[in-house]
Amino acid sequence: MLNPYESFVSGQNPQEVIAATPDRLAQLATLPQRPPAPGKWDVREVLCHLADTEIAFAFRLRQSVAEDHHTIQPFDQDKWAIPYAAYDVGGALEVFRALRRWNLKFIGAQPAGMFERPVSHPERGQMTFQTVVETMAGHDLNHIKQIECLCSR
Repeated sequence: MLNPYESFVSGQNPQEVIAATPDRLAQLATLPQRPPAPGKWDVREVLCHLADTEIAFAFRLRQSVAEDHHTIQPFDQDKWAIPYAAYDVGGALEVFRALRRWNLKFIGAQPAGMFERPVSHPERGQMTFQTVVETMAGHDLNHIKQIECLCSR
């Protein structure tokens, strides 16, 4: 499976999805929240994860442009989450929003042909720069849905 979040995007324009995400997250962060199921992340932790993941996507996008047949480096999200207790919602949103704005500019500055540039993921196989962008969108929608569930009553 090239993009494990493909079903979340379901025909939507991935660049429009990723552009809308920061505002949607900011809206959701103001809503009352219920505790997560045991062993699951709360809203603050999901937002921290999204900020961390945006760092990873920033690097993946740039390396995909800089290197022929770039191999994406996976990361252990649970190990990255160890310090999340030290972070707050506002800081996570600020980091995510700034990085996302920067990544959108980077994506938007690419020539059309760049979106077909091949990259490789050790766990998912061969993909393209476009697949990375689509993965960002699906990942966003997955976690927005998760946060919506934590905010619903």
